[in-house]
Amino acid sequence: MSLVSYICRYYPMRLFIAYILIFAGLFSKAQTYPNYNISLLANISPETVNNWYALNTKYAGCFGWHNPVDNKEYAILGSTTGNHFIEVTNPIAPVVRDFVPAATQNNLWREIQTYQNYAYLVSDDNGSSLQIVDMSYLPDSVHVVYDSNALFTRSHTIFISGNKLYCGSAVLVGGGFYPMAVYDISNPVSPVFLRGLNEDFPSAGYVHDMFVKNDTIFASHGNAGLFIYKFNANNTFSLLADYTNYLLGGYNHSSSLTPDSKTLIFTDEVPTGLPVKVLDVSDLGNLTLTDTIVSHPGATPHNIYVMNDYHVAISYYQDGVYLYDISNPNKAILKGFFDTDPAHGDNDNYTTTYAYQGCWGAYPYLPSGILLASDMQNGLFVLDMDDARKKSTVSLENYIKLYPNPSNGNLNLVVSAEEKGDLNVVIYDVTGKKIVNRLISKTENVMSGSIDISHLSKGPYIVKLIGTKVLATSKLIIAD
Repeated sequence: MSLVSYICRYYPMRLFIAYILIFAGLFSKAQTYPNYNISLLANISPETVNNWYALNTKYAGCFGWHNPVDNKEYAILGSTTGNHFIEVTNPIAPVVRDFVPAATQNNLWREIQTYQNYAYLVSDDNGSSLQIVDMSYLPDSVHVVYDSNALFTRSHTIFISGNKLYCGSAVLVGGGFYPMAVYDISNPVSPVFLRGLNEDFPSAGYVHDMFVKNDTIFASHGNAGLFIYKFNANNTFSLLADYTNYLLGGYNHSSSLTPDSKTLIFTDEVPTGLPVKVLDVSDLGNLTLTDTIVSHPGATPHNIYVMNDYHVAISYYQDGVYLYDISNPNKAILKGFFDTDPAHGDNDNYTTTYAYQGCWGAYPYLPSGILLASDMQNGLFVLDMDDARKKSTVSLENYIKLYPNPSNGNLNLVVSAEEKGDLNVVIYDVTGKKIVNRLISKTENVMSGSIDISHLSKGPYIVKLIGTKVLATSKLIIAD
């Protein structure tokens, strides 16, 4: 939905002049954030306290909730001191409706999931607890109906599937530990422990995160890799498959599954700059890597969210949030982006100082189609991704010709007449450093240009092309 549509929906004409001034300010602010096909509706930063992690770091994970009773939508934003419940029904004017303080007030990690009208809140900082919040009283308030460390005091991440709550790295009071634990939430306010992974697999290590569908668990085991388990009807675990020692592997962080259950998208968080992986899981006996996704060389992905229309939203720390079309699992196509952290990333060439700051998470599942994104320094972003999801995908090969490639002196470009405006050409080295930034002006039906690259050293580079009709990346090889 466009900004104009939001104006028409939420404001009568007699207030048009007053509000258009406000909208002009919001629109102007949006121009300070690099973006393509994803635009800013609102940004809100309710936390005032920095946490222990780094300067100006205030926020962690976010989630969304739709109340089917009154059709209102909410964002739940984790921060240093607790969790903020923010109404986003009018996405250009979010309102904090309530705040739930946490057991500890100086936390970095907060993750959220919802079940029915309840929000489940956890943290992986010392002295934490499981909190369950009844949201049915919104927009007036929320009510904490459970706040205890009896089941666990810390959990790094949680995932709810059906009536089960899955916890990655559940730490018990007194030092006990489950690499992953499962709880029955048939009674939402009274979870019941079912099983710990180490009860069936004593040598199983830390589970950082998991995606669950129909009791099949895609568990990110950090440096150990990806393991796929089944949580059986008798409340035991069995191992279905594993994917370890894979190409460009690192600390296996998180994953998300396509609606047909054939493709898993996952991230590796450490070391910095590793690509997102696209994995064919249609045959668990033959897991196959089909593609990799890179926003910029050097950028580090964090969390991923696959939608029913085969778009995937990826939160990159310094790069913000990126949207890809993965309907063809062999070739992910970039559809749009919004940089929530313009001070770093592409502007500072992905220095390791800021490698794990910026966009923590996102939530693209609200019925209105808006996109929520949480930035560790800058708060909650409410974004319009309609253009990115609806615009037709253009094949780069049929649209732009780059030649010669490999090259040793000049890079020539020819762009089809479909491109109506200028084209920005940016070249990066493998560390993410911006080497060339050139604007090719549209002067004829067929746009062409030449870029001198004779000063570049031998090796691989990434070319990024940004126009009115195209947003694409291509590999470039500089030869002798």
